Amino acid sequence: MAREIGLLALVWLALMLLLAVTVAVTFSSLGPVKPLLNLGIAGVKAGLVLWVYMHLREQPALNGLAALVAAAWLTILVSMTLIDITTRG
Repeated sequence: MAREIGLLALVWLALMLLLAVTVAVTFSSLGPVKPLLNLGIAGVKAGLVLWVYMHLREQPALNGLAALVAAAWLTILVSMTLIDITTRG
């Protein structure tokens, strides 16, 4: 039980650190790289929440595969949307 609480606290701390990095990137002057960095950080945060808080690590492999396919599909959709936005005149 103490090990589980320690893991939850460690993941919470990692999420707070990633939140601070997201805020730092948002207020920096990185130009067009900024949205890509923020999307990458958001993906890492979502992965941590799925893996630990939603207990995906304890599920059968098929559930993990379904989550991976869903994340890949979401990545494709977001990428296509960003490509459409950036190529408009």
